[in-house]
This record gives sequence, C-alpha cells and structure tokens, in this order.
Amino acid sequence: MFDADGVLFDSTESNTVYYNAIFAQMGERRMNPDEGKAGVFMAAPQVFELRARGDAAKFDRMREIARTMDATPFFNLMRPPVELRPFLSTLKLRYRLALATNRSATIPALIGHLGLDGIFDAVASARDKVRPKPAPDIVELCLARAGVEAPRAVYVGDSETDRIAAEAAGVHFIGLGDRVDHEHWIEQLIELPERLELIFGPAR
Repeated sequence: MFDADGVLFDSTESNTVYYNAIFAQMGERRMNPDEGKAGVFMAAPQVFELRARGDAAKFDRMREIARTMDATPFFNLMRPPVELRPFLSTLKLRYRLALATNRSATIPALIGHLGLDGIFDAVASARDKVRPKPAPDIVELCLARAGVEAPRAVYVGDSETDRIAAEAAGVHFIGLGDRVDHEHWIEQLIELPERLELIFGPAR
C-alpha cells in the first residue's frame, strides 16, 4: 500500500498553491512554512481546521470553496520521483498494489492524471467518509478491499502520521524520506523493491 503525497510524488508546491488559492478567496494570508509541510500529509479538513482555529464559519467556507474549485490544474505541479507506471507495473508482477491516502475528492482524477488507471487493486481515501490518518481506518479499509491480511501487507509512507496509522492497523511500515524515521527506511522510492525483499523474502 502506498501513501500518495510525498511517496508517489512531491506535492509540496502543488498543495501550497492549491490551499493559497482557497485562502485568497477568503482574504486570508498565505500558508506559512509549517502549514505548507502539514499540507503534504494532512487531509484537507485537517488543514482547514488548523487555519480556522475553532471558527466554524471560516471552516465551512473553506470546505465550500474547496468543493467548487477545480483541483486538476494543480496536478501539473506534482513531481513524481520515477516514471510511475513502469515502476509500479514491475512491482505488480509480484505484489498486489493499493493506494491509501488522506486525499479525498481529487483521487479519481489524480490517478488518471498520473497514468495509473488499472494499476491499483484497491484504493481507500478520506472520500470514503472514514477517519483520516493517523487513525488506521483508511489503511484497514484498503486491506479489506484488497483482500489481504494485515501481517502480509506493508504501507509505504513519508510521515509519522503514516507510521502511526500503519502500526495501528497491524501492517508493516516502510518510511520514505527525511520526514520519518523507522527500522525499515528508504531515501528514495526506487529503493523500495530491495526493501520489500528484506521484509517478505526474495521472489521464488
């Protein structure tokens, strides 16, 4: 199972521009660096809660703007670290692949934009009306849809939020990048096949 942002692509710029477009419509200031970092791994409602600081009317207005805004132009600012379809197609020869992310309404269009239609055996996200990570709900729903037991699954994530969700769901975890530390850690996505073999053993 893969997280999306920070794993399959660098979305820092994309997310920052997206949220700043929403805030601009409300006369709000632009995101500060800490909010920009949080925007990579938080679900949109979590980002809005962070900015609204308990102001229910402001929170509702942010969600309303987000529901009517076309997010697809922001996809062009995403930066995959590898050519995703050939990389994932090779993994798919041995493993079932799934996507478990705090993203919501943008997921179907995003999969199409990345050229990943037909790649994932299961997809679960915040659009499924379950609790976002760090709760384990999205990971557990993805497991159920993939028909895989937790001990035979691994979640690849780039944040402590991902690690907490994976451990709560009882799956293995592989941390990616400099925002997370774990026994099973990789610096780049291209290192994933080798790390998977350390967990599950070489192909027979």
